[in-house]
Amino acid sequence: MVKQSKSRYSVAWIQQIALVPQDAWDALAMPLKTPFLEWEWLNNLETSQSAVAGNGWMSNHLTVWRDRTLIAAAPLYLKGHSYGEFVFDHQWADLAQRFGIDYYPKMLGMTPFTPAEGYRFLIAPGVDEQEMTAMMVHEIDAFCSKHHISSCHFLFVDPEWRPLLERQGFTTWLHHSFIWQNLEFKTFDDYLAVFNANQRRNIKRERKAVEKMDLRLQPLSGDEIPQSLFPLMYQFYADTCDKFGWWGSKYLSKRFFEQLHANYRHRVLFFPAYSQDSEKPLGMSFCLFKDDRLYGRYWGSFQDIDCLHFDACYYAPIEWAIAHGIQSFDPGAGGRHKKRRGFPATLNYSMHRIYNNRFAQVLHHHLSEVNQLELQEIEAINAELPFSQGVGKSQLCEEVTLDEPSEP
Repeated sequence: MVKQSKSRYSVAWIQQIALVPQDAWDALAMPLKTPFLEWEWLNNLETSQSAVAGNGWMSNHLTVWRDRTLIAAAPLYLKGHSYGEFVFDHQWADLAQRFGIDYYPKMLGMTPFTPAEGYRFLIAPGVDEQEMTAMMVHEIDAFCSKHHISSCHFLFVDPEWRPLLERQGFTTWLHHSFIWQNLEFKTFDDYLAVFNANQRRNIKRERKAVEKMDLRLQPLSGDEIPQSLFPLMYQFYADTCDKFGWWGSKYLSKRFFEQLHANYRHRVLFFPAYSQDSEKPLGMSFCLFKDDRLYGRYWGSFQDIDCLHFDACYYAPIEWAIAHGIQSFDPGAGGRHKKRRGFPATLNYSMHRIYNNRFAQVLHHHLSEVNQLELQEIEAINAELPFSQGVGKSQLCEEVTLDEPSEP
C-alpha cells in the first residue's frame, strides 16, 4: 500500500523486507550502533521462515520515500501472541479480555527474538528526526485505527530515541538487562581485579575446570568460521532449547543459521570448545559484534561439562572483547549467573500506546508504580555485585532515575 504524505513523501507498507533494496535499507541501518536492524539479519528471519505470519510474526514494515530514495523505515510486525518478545505483557492481554478488548493483533516494533537494546526508526541523515518520527507515528496510528489494532509497542528501544516517542504520547515501561562495560581494561587480569578476592578465586576456578577437561575455546569470526559450524550451532541451540521444554524459546530455524554463513558471517563470532582428540566442538557459543559492541545470542553443549557455559558465554567473550576494543557486552537474556560475573543490571526501555482510552489510563497508572519498583530492584541487584571495595559502583553501574511519565 503506497500513499502520498505531506506531498513531499510517499509512504509504503511492505510485507517483505526483500521488497526494499538492500543498499537503500542499509544506508539507514549501517550508521546505527545495533547490528539487528540491518537488512541481512531481518531478511534472514523472514526467508528462513523464523519470523513469518505462520509463527505469529506478520511483517508489516513502514517505509517513507522521497521520490525513489528511501529516507526512513521502521521494522514492524503484526503479532497474534506475545511469544519471542522478552517483554512479558501477557497480563495486559488478560486484563484487556476483562475490558472486552481484543488485545491481539497488536503492532510491534523490535527485532524478532532479540532482547538487545537499539530499536528505533531508521532515518536518513539530514532529515529532521523529530518531524519524521511524528509523521511515522501518525501513519502507524492511522493504520492501527483502520485495521482495529489494539495497541502499538516498541521494545528494547534506543535510549536516545525514547524522548521522541514520549513527546508522541508513548508510555515508558522499565526493564533491565545485564551489561558488561569495559573500564579501559588491557587484559583479562584487569577485569578480574575489579572483583573481591572470593569472586576472583571463583572465576579462576571456573576457567581452570574447563582446562582440566583438556578443552580449548577458540574464537572464530568472519571468514575464519568453517561453514560446517553454522548448522552445528543450530544443533547446539536446539538442544539447549529442548532442555528447557516450553521455556526453551526455540524460535529460529536451521535455515536461519545456515544462511548466516553466506550473508552475515562478517558479524558472527563463535566460541567452539574443542577437546584434544576431536575436530568437532563439544560445545559452542554464538555472538555478534558491530563496532565496539558485542552481543551474546545462543549456546549449547552435547555433554554436561563443568563450567563450560560460564567460560564460553562470559569469560572467553570478555577476553576477546578486551583484546578487540569492545566497550560493552550484552550477553543475552536472563540474569541468574550474570551479576556475579561483572554484568551490572542496566535499564532498558519499552514504549507503549494503547488505543482504548480507559484501558490506557489503567495501564498508565499501573506502570508508574511498576517502574518505581523496577528502579528499586536494579539498585538492590547492583548493591550485591561482588566487586572489591576499591572499585566505585559509579564506575560500573549507571545511576537509575525516571521522570514521572506524561499522561497518555
